[in-house]
Amino acid sequence: MSLTRQFRLVAFALVALIGMALVLTPPAVAAASTGRPAAPTHAPMQPTPPGPGVAPALAPSDAVSSTNWAGYAATGTTFSSVSASWVVPTVTCTLGNQYSSSWVGLDGFNSPTVEQTGTDSDCAAGAPTYYAWYEMYPAASVVLGKPVAAGDQMSASVAASTATTFALTITDATKGWTRTFTKTSSTATRTSAEVIEEAPCCTAKGAILPLANFGVINFTNAEANGQPIGSFTHQRINMVSTTGVTKATTSALSIGAFSVTWHHR
Repeated sequence: MSLTRQFRLVAFALVALIGMALVLTPPAVAAASTGRPAAPTHAPMQPTPPGPGVAPALAPSDAVSSTNWAGYAATGTTFSSVSASWVVPTVTCTLGNQYSSSWVGLDGFNSPTVEQTGTDSDCAAGAPTYYAWYEMYPAASVVLGKPVAAGDQMSASVAASTATTFALTITDATKGWTRTFTKTSSTATRTSAEVIEEAPCCTAKGAILPLANFGVINFTNAEANGQPIGSFTHQRINMVSTTGVTKATTSALSIGAFSVTWHHR
């Protein structure tokens, strides 16, 4: 056999082996190596566990600490609606991926489901990215194919027409679009209504994702059952890591308005 023919056979074998390796490599491996999913998950509130250097509750007495939520949750009755407005915050990005989610929802403060819709201000490989979404947790988040930018004036609501049927509506007044999605959940309890700034989930190891530097976000017109959210038993929520690092703090509630301030990723 000629040397040229031997070379061609060896080259063909190498190409075939490489092709087989690519086919047999699970896509999940490549996704996991980035440390983040294609779209983050917006999970129920995770209380910050007590431990060395970690306070189970932050002063004032109406505040509790969570590893993934900051904002307000109303409790004490059955909720049929929640709504609020906000301006999409501008994120300051460093290297890598960070995430911040602004949303309204029912459930999740003291129950395992969340019916929610909102916007994300994220950093993808160090560059800002903005988008709208809805999620019927534990179902996956659905990203909307609508334009969203920093500075856009948003409003959103979640309303239950029956015990199991929900209308999720989000509006970008700046861009001039509105989307409403009717979804069902047979396990929703409607025991809480919340307006939240969140560090979503999950890394490849299932941990909460790094919180993007969103600066300060102001929520207005925060209402539950058509009344200011402060009309109900309510909890101020500050975001504190499991090691006691304060990630985001929530201001006092003024009628239906409050702010959340970023401190640490």
